[in-house]
Amino acid sequence: MSPPVPDAAADQGPAFVEVKALHRVFDVSRPWLNRVLEGQPRALLTAVDGVSFSIRKGETFALVGESGSGKSTVARMAVGLLAPSAGEVTIDGVSMQAAADGAARQKLRRRIQMIFQDPYASLNPRWRVERIIAEPIRAFGLLRGAAVAARVGELLTLVGLHPDDGQKFPHEFSGGQRQRVAIARALASNAEFIVCDEPTSALDVSVQAQILNLMRQLQREFGLTYLFISHNLAVVRHMADRIGVMYLGRIVEISPGRQLFAAPRHPYTRMLLDAVPDLDMSGRGRIPVSGEIPNPIDPPSGCTFHPRCPLADDRCRREAPAMRGGVACHAVEEGRAA
Repeated sequence: MSPPVPDAAADQGPAFVEVKALHRVFDVSRPWLNRVLEGQPRALLTAVDGVSFSIRKGETFALVGESGSGKSTVARMAVGLLAPSAGEVTIDGVSMQAAADGAARQKLRRRIQMIFQDPYASLNPRWRVERIIAEPIRAFGLLRGAAVAARVGELLTLVGLHPDDGQKFPHEFSGGQRQRVAIARALASNAEFIVCDEPTSALDVSVQAQILNLMRQLQREFGLTYLFISHNLAVVRHMADRIGVMYLGRIVEISPGRQLFAAPRHPYTRMLLDAVPDLDMSGRGRIPVSGEIPNPIDPPSGCTFHPRCPLADDRCRREAPAMRGGVACHAVEEGRAA
C-alpha cells in the first residue's frame, strides 16, 4: 500500500482560504404543471458534493478533472457568485456566508477577484480598457481623481501592456492581451485571493506560456493566493503547489503537485495521467480511458467512479469511500491499488 499523503495545509502554516463541506444542488426539474400532468418527480442535480480543501497564503491550489466534475461550480462559490446549498468558504478567518451586512461583505469582496476562461466575454465591449480597470478602484473607494488614471497606467505596465492601451476597446486586442487586461482588473482592487477558471484554455500554446509566467511573477511579487481551475495537466504541473482531483462533484485525491505526477494513487488520477501522450516513450504500461462521466442527476451508488474503475469490487458499488490520507478510494485503503 502506498504511504499516505497528508493534506499539508495545517502542518505548513495556517490556511488563508478554507472550503468546508461545500454542496451545491441545482433544481433542473420541468415546470410544475408539466410534472403534475405527466407524473414526474423533481429532478435535482448535485454539482458539488461535500468538497473540502484549504489554501495557504501565497500558494496555488489547483482543481483538475473532466468536464462536468464540478470545478467551475466550486470556483464560483469560492468568490461568492454562487451561494452554496450547504457548507462554508472562509477567507482569512472571515466566513463569506456569515459576512451578511454590506460593509463586511464589501470589505471581504475587495480581497477576492476572479479571472474567467473567456477574456472577451468577461470584459464590457462598450467600455474602454481604462474604465474597465478603474471600475474596481472606484467601486471600493481606493483612489480618487487623477490618482485613478495613474494607477490604471501602472497596472497596464505591470501586465506587459502600454498605458496608452487604456484608450482602446477590448475588441482591439488579441486574446492574450485581453487576458492581460483581465489580470490587471483583478489586481486593481489589491486582491489577495484570485480564482482562475481555465484562464488560458482559450489561448494559443505560446500565449498560454506567457500568461502563466506572468501570473507566477505577479504571485511572487505580491504574495497572491490562487485557486486554479483547469483540465490541462501540463498547465497544472507548471502552476500548482498542491492539486485536488475532482470526479462527479467530489474530490477523490489531494496531493502536492510533484508527488501527484510522480506517484498518483487514485485510479481516476492514474487514468487522467495515462491520457497524456508519453512523449518520453518510456514504455510504461498505461490504462486506456474508458467510459464517460455519469449523469449527475442519477449518479452511481457507492463510489461514483466504480463503473469505470478496473479495481472496483462489491464494496465500491455499495459504499462511498471517505477521504483518508489524501485519497478517497477503497482499493487504496485495502492495498489493492499498489
